[in-house]
Amino acid sequence: MGKRVKTAKQMERHLKGLANHWRLLILLLLSEKQSLNLILIAEGVGGNMKTIAEHTRKLAQAGLIEKRYRGRMVIHNLSPYGEHFVKFIKAFQNY
Repeated sequence: MGKRVKTAKQMERHLKGLANHWRLLILLLLSEKQSLNLILIAEGVGGNMKTIAEHTRKLAQAGLIEKRYRGRMVIHNLSPYGEHFVKFIKAFQNY
């Protein structure tokens, strides 16, 4: 079975998810340390909880991170798409 080609609209959703320095920092942090809660993400990128909560919400909407609920805590991980984008970000960062 061949790979499905994404439409321009689908690609736009993912790319808009990257369009902020906080979101880039969050993705890079999650590529280094998996399964982080919001407190650890905020500490890791040096942002406040409210700001980071909004950016993790947007990353999840863009399909770049996944959220799992563990009791009252939310655990964040890169999605498969997020992993691909992190590879691109790192390559672009070092180009």
